[in-house]
Amino acid sequence: MYELIQATENCFYIQSPAKIGLVRLGGDKVCLIDSGSDKDAGRKVRQILDANGWKLTAIYITHSNADHIGGNKYLQAQTGCKIYAPGIECDFTRHPILEPSFLYGGYPCRELRHKFLLAQESDAEPLTKAALPGGFEIIELAGHFFDMVGYRTPDGAVYLADCLSSRATLDKYRISFIYDIAAYLETLEKVKAMTAKIFVPAHADATEDIAPLAQQNIDNVLAIADKILEICGEPLCFEAILKRLFDEYALVMNFEQYALVGSTVRSYLAWLKDTGKINAAFENNMLLWQRVR
Repeated sequence: MYELIQATENCFYIQSPAKIGLVRLGGDKVCLIDSGSDKDAGRKVRQILDANGWKLTAIYITHSNADHIGGNKYLQAQTGCKIYAPGIECDFTRHPILEPSFLYGGYPCRELRHKFLLAQESDAEPLTKAALPGGFEIIELAGHFFDMVGYRTPDGAVYLADCLSSRATLDKYRISFIYDIAAYLETLEKVKAMTAKIFVPAHADATEDIAPLAQQNIDNVLAIADKILEICGEPLCFEAILKRLFDEYALVMNFEQYALVGSTVRSYLAWLKDTGKINAAFENNMLLWQRVR
């Protein structure tokens, strides 16, 4: 873990629970793409920088989930680097309490205020094209989170953040976190058609051909949607739908899974309603969902 792996001439990634990109910019200067899950991740990145005589100039954030910004504060304090984050992700990076609050739908209880959902605050600036190193491109990857992006480097590496899950992750957890189902499917179709020297997803193996994994993720989304429609053959409240999904996929309920999977299931229900596949009605002061017959 935290091994530095070369992807192209100037591009690397640090093998970690959420891969950290590292790109040489010329001379001793480098930038990071995301920073890992916490202060300890930041320390390990700093050790890699020091071992290679590299100077960190900037961290380019893909999105503000805690496992991608957790090393920000430590690395910024140690190196004085700039931090850039796209759109609303910049606000979440500056005010990370927004992530568990959004997931829970209110003030998060103690069980949700931990480093996996609540990073330390860091001083981020809005990501702009002018802030990018020469030859870098921003790739919009909407769907998983609000304004998530990826990055294409001049020598052909594409860092894809969390827009794909590995086959093993899909098989184990089935319901991967998604904020906007429609946007996520559009992103997967876009990624499936991409070419690059190498693709580096945060939670799957680096590869030269991303299309098969993109299709697996598409298929998984559609299978989850079909399962929800099957469950909603009769009018059910959200909690009943969530329980049946946990039972169906042998998931174990706790506060973290309730927040992550629950938020995702709400997104599925909203998408299915907006596409006319499911109805929502209030009965006896309860919101009930039922598939359209």
